[in-house]
Amino acid sequence: MTGRAKPEPVFFISAPAAPCATFGAKARTLVIGVERMPAPLHERLRQLASTLERQFLGKDEIIRLLLVAVVAGEHCVLIGPPGTAKSALIRSLAELMQAHYFEYLLTRFTEPNEIFGPVDIGAFREGVYRRNTTGMLPEAEIVFLDEVFKSNSAILNALLTLLNERRFASGGQVVRVPLISVFAASNEVPGDENLTAIFDRFLLRVVSNNLDAYHFSELLQRGIQHEIRQMSGEPPQPLVAARELADLSRSFGARMVFSDAFLSAYKGLVFQVRAEGISLSDRRVVKLLKLFAASAYLDGRSATDASDFFILKHIWNNQDQAAILDGLVQPVLEAFFREHPDRRRVGALGVGVEALAAEIDRIRQILTGGAALGDVQLFSQLKALGEIKSALASLNDPRARELEGRVSQLLEASFRSGRFAQL
Repeated sequence: MTGRAKPEPVFFISAPAAPCATFGAKARTLVIGVERMPAPLHERLRQLASTLERQFLGKDEIIRLLLVAVVAGEHCVLIGPPGTAKSALIRSLAELMQAHYFEYLLTRFTEPNEIFGPVDIGAFREGVYRRNTTGMLPEAEIVFLDEVFKSNSAILNALLTLLNERRFASGGQVVRVPLISVFAASNEVPGDENLTAIFDRFLLRVVSNNLDAYHFSELLQRGIQHEIRQMSGEPPQPLVAARELADLSRSFGARMVFSDAFLSAYKGLVFQVRAEGISLSDRRVVKLLKLFAASAYLDGRSATDASDFFILKHIWNNQDQAAILDGLVQPVLEAFFREHPDRRRVGALGVGVEALAAEIDRIRQILTGGAALGDVQLFSQLKALGEIKSALASLNDPRARELEGRVSQLLEASFRSGRFAQL
């Protein structure tokens, strides 16, 4: 199409390179060296996770899943409304890794040469058809495809083989690509049956939503810090190199050993998931074992345990199934953490008791004030109280029990008075 601006690909490389004609004057090269990495890889991966957790409030479980995907060499898609840090999170992850990184916003007008590289004119003149893949997706190790489900069939068909087999056909040759993981983002789950195949390539499906009301103040503070970092233009020092992850992948088979007890518990959960009508193919069942092993590796454990089953909450095929999976998996996790209170829960938010107490006081003032509340306002405040009560239940602080009592009193009083008394 003519007269239509095309999105610009982003490709970071870990060493200086000559200018690439594919990118033109707008190409961006990030030159970062990792001189010393004395700590073990799994410790630096945890450090990377901690860095991201400090930047992105309430995204701890998503960050853990992104790292699980990287360690296991699998792909992950983030689903959620605009403005929920999907793109920023993936970009920040890429900046903390010394890896070839490719990013592109896909539309139905995107052409294959924008992703896989243009035809090599020099070779074409000699009668050879191949693409110039310099700085393009086939040479990338970490890839981010924004709005992946809006791309056309030509792009999707080429991606299928590349994602699944790590192979790319260029002319008459099929070459192996150095791809570690592809991350994708979308505002919605694909409903078109033609997109089922590409959606299936993303083993992890993660929802990224807006934060609860009681996080608002801290959200603003971290958001300001993130904007300041962006304006400074100084790239962070990477903590992990792609070559280390490639080395880990080659030796990862030694970690694919599971106890009979673990496999028995896994079998029970798989049968429960299928009994609920959630499609879970044998291929995905086997691949998930690699994700469990990756989760154990990130914790520095040599063996998997029931805490790694949190991954099963993120294998849904549509978002309605997320609540079903949570209902199946959460009791298993609760039982495990009751027996192991010293273990840190994945995704547990470090919500301060004082912040929750302040939010309870704010809601109390609204509910007991003289101003009349509309239905939407009232239900919004009651929903917030429910969220706060859930957050308090996950805290071991003695004051959390006192605050839970206050929340219960507010909820009870609200339902006894006003329009609820008539129900």
